Amino acid sequence: MVNAECGQLFTIEGIAAALIMLATVFIVVNTTSVYTPGDTHVNDMQLEVIGTDALKMLNTPVSMSGDGKSPLVRMIEFNDADAFNKSFSNILNNRTGADPDTIQFSADISYKSNCGATKNGVNTTHFTHSERARPKGGLFGGEHAVHVSQWIILDDYNTTTFKNVFPEQCGSNSAKRAALVEVYLWRD
Repeated sequence: MVNAECGQLFTIEGIAAALIMLATVFIVVNTTSVYTPGDTHVNDMQLEVIGTDALKMLNTPVSMSGDGKSPLVRMIEFNDADAFNKSFSNILNNRTGADPDTIQFSADISYKSNCGATKNGVNTTHFTHSERARPKGGLFGGEHAVHVSQWIILDDYNTTTFKNVFPEQCGSNSAKRAALVEVYLWRD
């Protein structure tokens, strides 16, 4: 039989042993958990892949007959922001479920200036944005924005429609120009 003094000692010893076991479990679990960048940024990587694939699809010529220009090049050369919005949004937000995705975007075009105060400098012109994006109010939404880009080669940069996109272009040089289509994507 155990007297009162021994019973109290067994109780204190049991509580101390339980605390030691809990502390050991806590330390072991925390030291064996390894977080990799892929674990924490999977959504951003998936969004970046979707955006890159959408731009590549738009920058692929439909057929090699004719001038061989891609739909993206034609949209930029003719300043057709509505066609870009429709095509790019359809590709981005298309999925097999009943509800479409909620990816928003803002597209800019960067190019090298060949005249004026910014000669040999890089200029960026806002091209278009998705329906619910606020171009001057900043990005909004629940996730981080990701950046995707695609190089394009443009021909007739001195045409009237092209000057609407690139107002700083001047002169009579009609050589091909490289431009960078940059798109910021985020989920609403």
